[in-house]
Amino acid sequence: MDRRMLSALLLLSAHVFIDVHTQGELEIPWPYEEESDVKVVESENQTPSGCSCACQNSPPTRPPSWTPSSTTTTTPATYSPILDCMPECPYHRPLGFESGSVLGDQLTCSNQDQYSGWFSSWTPNKARLNSQGFGCAWLSKAQDSSQWLQVDLLQVRVVSGILSQGRCDADEWITKYSLQYRSEEHLNWVYYKDQTGNNRVFYGNTDRSSTVQNLLRPPIVARYLRILPLGFHTRIALRMELLICMNKCG
Repeated sequence: MDRRMLSALLLLSAHVFIDVHTQGELEIPWPYEEESDVKVVESENQTPSGCSCACQNSPPTRPPSWTPSSTTTTTPATYSPILDCMPECPYHRPLGFESGSVLGDQLTCSNQDQYSGWFSSWTPNKARLNSQGFGCAWLSKAQDSSQWLQVDLLQVRVVSGILSQGRCDADEWITKYSLQYRSEEHLNWVYYKDQTGNNRVFYGNTDRSSTVQNLLRPPIVARYLRILPLGFHTRIALRMELLICMNKCG
């Protein structure tokens, strides 16, 4: 009789221990986000309904200058199927860095008055996607977090993305950056924020030639835009294009 009671007590104790232990594991908060969760959160940014495309079924036509990036980052910087609708459906269209429709006097940078001698070939006007040869990129005069490149869009526009490359003839590029914008020259600069309200960090390039795309969800509505390098490889160097959001097919 004593052995039966002892066995029953041991069995009951084992069940209680297992139950408590299992419940304890479920209640412990996991302090780290899974990588897949981070990507889902990043992709939940919503594009405003004003930026819609009615011709997603059009035959895909990709601009010859654009190449998908193989870089994988926490900030989306990879191929977007939406670009397959270009240029038939101008959901995104290049502002004109590469084509030259963005003029040199629309581009300025920090310490620009110091660009003389050798540096005169690496002014903001050279920050054009797929530019080649000597002077094929914007090079910052100093290498710190106080540097910036500014674009005057000439009017308030809806900017929906950024394409970036490094310097064409050397291993120099921007690895991460943030954005500021404003609609009028007399207004203060505003940082582009992430979903948590912090300044959004965009991940840039990992080599001199690949094109890295960062889509803005939601887009920026502004006239002036600043790119502020936060990290770089060897030197702050940039070739770029802005994407403009269109609200209907052309």
